[in-house]
Amino acid sequence: MIKTLKKHGNSLALVIERPVLELLGADAETQFNITTDGQVLVLSPIKDVIREDAFQSALSKVNSQYPKALKKLSE
Repeated sequence: MIKTLKKHGNSLALVIERPVLELLGADAETQFNITTDGQVLVLSPIKDVIREDAFQSALSKVNSQYPKALKKLSE
């Protein structure tokens, strides 16, 4: 996909179409981490930390409550 920067006040903006945002699970409220190596620009959506922490907590709880059952299921 080739995009052109658009003038936005004294800055330039890159418009990201809805299908790409949906693929990333992003919306107008999503924050992005922006990195560059001087030649390439990388935008990565920042995951919802609270939701991720809740998931990891639930995963740990299930793993500790049902280790034998999970082991059998993995075989």
